[in-house]
Amino acid sequence: MGGFDAIFRFARCVAVAGGVLGLSGGLLTASPTAAWAAKYSSIIIDAESGDVLSEYDADLTNYPASLTKMMTLYLVFDALEHRQISLDQRFSVSAHAAAQEPTKLELAAGESVAIHDLILGLVTQSANDAAVVLAEGLAGSEAAFAERMTRTANAMGMENTNFHNASGLPDPLQRTTARDLAILARHLYLDFPKEYAYFATESFTFRGVRYSNHNHLMSSFEGMDGIKTGFIRASGFNLAASAVRNNRRLIGVVMGGQSAHARDLKMAALLNAAFDGRALPETLVASRSGKTKLAANDTALKKLAHGAAHTLAKLSPISRAEAATPSSAMRAAGGWGIQVGAFRQESAAVKASNTALSHLPASDGKAIAHLGAHGRSTIYQARIVNLSEKQAQAACQTLRRAHHSCVVISPSLEMAAFRGAKTAAE
Repeated sequence: MGGFDAIFRFARCVAVAGGVLGLSGGLLTASPTAAWAAKYSSIIIDAESGDVLSEYDADLTNYPASLTKMMTLYLVFDALEHRQISLDQRFSVSAHAAAQEPTKLELAAGESVAIHDLILGLVTQSANDAAVVLAEGLAGSEAAFAERMTRTANAMGMENTNFHNASGLPDPLQRTTARDLAILARHLYLDFPKEYAYFATESFTFRGVRYSNHNHLMSSFEGMDGIKTGFIRASGFNLAASAVRNNRRLIGVVMGGQSAHARDLKMAALLNAAFDGRALPETLVASRSGKTKLAANDTALKKLAHGAAHTLAKLSPISRAEAATPSSAMRAAGGWGIQVGAFRQESAAVKASNTALSHLPASDGKAIAHLGAHGRSTIYQARIVNLSEKQAQAACQTLRRAHHSCVVISPSLEMAAFRGAKTAAE
């Protein structure tokens, strides 16, 4: 792996020098599909038995990014269970913790924060400063905590994992695999069933600021209740997720996704297939030794991409509308805008569109709640309208970099978006 390390170190130096390094869970200022981004890998396991249901290059080494925080939280939960700490206990914020790159809770050196708030900061905001505060509070230093993380990982059977920090920020020594992260996710569920409920937290308000969970499948995938997203440019978009249907829980890990949206669709497809007892064309079904692996090919991958829209059929009507990609006919019309979500309540749509507008540069854009569908339920689509084509494209780029869903759409064809989403799903 020495060559890969050298590539990473070179890429990191170039990125830092240019100020464009993508940070774990943070905002981006460059394309996530950089040449040095890791390759795709995945695995789906049964949470109770640990049996592997499907896998694709599950032992491929990658950077965990913010999935690192799963191990940070594992050690926090362990300390809670052994009554070494309590939820209302406060940990001090060091200068080192306060200096962590975003995303963060903007903690200040010298203050103290309750462990309960630090946990929620990790689960929702993926706060890097909170991760370091927890690490230092439990082990005295982040370096000592990282050593504890690695020892715990190896004891679990995570044979190809090494931790060098508590947050997942870029570090060439921080490595793992999809298989190892599935092992960790399973241990979190089995070892700490009470604390595991933290991963289902949809939002967290800290000092007047509301932070939403980065795992968008929580609100759109049947049975999803956790657990963690992660991204740095070197890793691509990562996701560890768990869902339960008919009293059966599955755990999935997807690493090296090209975008948050593509990663989420991939996870939904893999979990749906596993729940249905079938395998997707691109999936490698293999023994632990790897002797029975099937080689994926371009044809299989193209079939998977072609069938990705059918994955949306498993989503709720709201999520299908939100995930829909506008057709070329929509883009050809005038009156450009963007859609940032779809909701059953008009007030929720208004709030979402206003929130999105507040993150964008000043323009003539107007936040609205658009009536998207009638029938058994009414759908309100959160949109920003009165944009030019260029403004709409730029707005979506800005929001996607912050890991917010966004599609470019023409307000003159309001109903087409929902009809198109339904057609694609069926």
